[in-house]
Amino acid sequence: MIEDRLSALVAEALVGVFADLGMEIADFPIEFSKPRRKQFGDFSTNVALVMGAKIDLSPRELAERIVEHLPSTELIRRAEVAGLGFINLHVADDWLRDVLREVAARDEAYGRAEPQGRSVQVEFVSANPTGPLHIGHARNATLGDAIARLLEAAGWRVEREYYFNDAGGQMDRFGQSVEARYLQLLGRVADVPEDGYHGEYIVDIARDILDAEGPAPADLPAGDRAARILELGVRRVLGQTARTLERFGVRFDVYISERELEQSGEIEAAVEQLREAGYAYDAGGAIWFRSTDFGDDKDRVVIRSNGSHTYFGADCAYLIDKFRRGFDHVIYVWGADHHGDVARVRGAARALGFDPEAVEMVIYQFVSFLRAGEPVPMSKRAGTFISLDELIDEVGADAARFTLLSQSNDSTMSFDIEVVKQQSMENPVYYVQYGHARIASILRTATERGIALLPIEQVDLAQLRQESEHDLVRAIADFPALVASAAAARAPYRLTHFSQELAARFHRFYTECRVISDDAGLTQARLWVCVAAKRVIANALELLGVSAPESMERIDA
Repeated sequence: MIEDRLSALVAEALVGVFADLGMEIADFPIEFSKPRRKQFGDFSTNVALVMGAKIDLSPRELAERIVEHLPSTELIRRAEVAGLGFINLHVADDWLRDVLREVAARDEAYGRAEPQGRSVQVEFVSANPTGPLHIGHARNATLGDAIARLLEAAGWRVEREYYFNDAGGQMDRFGQSVEARYLQLLGRVADVPEDGYHGEYIVDIARDILDAEGPAPADLPAGDRAARILELGVRRVLGQTARTLERFGVRFDVYISERELEQSGEIEAAVEQLREAGYAYDAGGAIWFRSTDFGDDKDRVVIRSNGSHTYFGADCAYLIDKFRRGFDHVIYVWGADHHGDVARVRGAARALGFDPEAVEMVIYQFVSFLRAGEPVPMSKRAGTFISLDELIDEVGADAARFTLLSQSNDSTMSFDIEVVKQQSMENPVYYVQYGHARIASILRTATERGIALLPIEQVDLAQLRQESEHDLVRAIADFPALVASAAAARAPYRLTHFSQELAARFHRFYTECRVISDDAGLTQARLWVCVAAKRVIANALELLGVSAPESMERIDA
């Protein structure tokens, strides 16, 4: 990347400055930013302000000395000191041509880092198997999947995991609800528990079980029947969940069951490990974790007085299970209602002997779903909700994902279904996709006219002199650093903003620069600009889990 080359030059200059001062300098990260105004250069660094505090020189004087010691290079046209000590660099256009050559060479890999040999598990969605995924799960699914994609691009080995709570009172009520509907279908009197699940989908699950399995034998004990119906109900919900997520562009490598953790004895073993470490104690017939030792507001029960485990007790076993599988880092994607769980889970990690810094929680704020400005009702138990499948049917996976990723996970957001499904240039996802489709159309037109794209090594890229050409290639050049920073910050929203800016720059380029013309050399150069822009739009959309169509009907603004 251009920043690496500039960093090496500034570092060399710093070594010279410190040698003049009779001092040595250790390796020091040199960061660059893009000035907001073009007259201030292509890149700016505040290294003099940071380093000036460490030596007996003002930041501005240090900046001036750094500029004086910059090695002679054709890469930097001009270096200037601004303000209190910023160094602004004006870079020769040759580096933009190198960007196009790099995109041509790396193609789908452009923007991706080499494998770094570290593994990370990303656990997300993890909805209880008590019914279909609904629109309330959409942001979790989109965010978790995009973070996983970004981490893979940053060189991590990523495993996606879905942890489902298939034990406890909530699952008992689900099983009782399905069993009641199953018995009703057989003509028998049965009531759904008042605090059970009353949605129509419970009837569908019961009917599916009856159609597939037939009536339960008359002599089958009621307890065995209930257990079997619960098992079959959970299996069907999880199957539907997997199909829905696949439609949404989300896949999982591993599914983990809370019930299996319990039956294997791992929860009991985890509690015993906490006790041996001095972080578990008995009180009131229950077993407690000393979570206040780790910043929690109160200690937490891991085993209730009736002998059943709490969700948190299972969480402790799940932590051990994660690290036993050899991950260097684990990420939980949680809604804002789990904010209070962060201290206790990270505390449990420390108590169990793991590095709490290797346990990360990405917390996202909730989405207000609207239809034409009116709130959409949400209650899984009452059955008054819009399923994720219905959302996909209505607005499409691409529009839903792009919209849900358009803001930082720290921000609450409103998602108006009627607005998001509009196919117009006012809709950001269609604006970006249309940019990709328009470039594909240009390349098809060139082929239809008998214009074969020459290898980039044979093309005179120095013919690219227009400002809109350079602006477009500068955006293309930003992509690798953006991917790295978005992955590090767990911030896929940066890619939605980038892709919109890249599409906007392409549309300006297309308006101002005729791509296919009588000038064969210029046509080749501009076709390569198009190829690079198309590739980077596609790469950015792929990291968002959004498709890059080769053709679209013309959309009026």
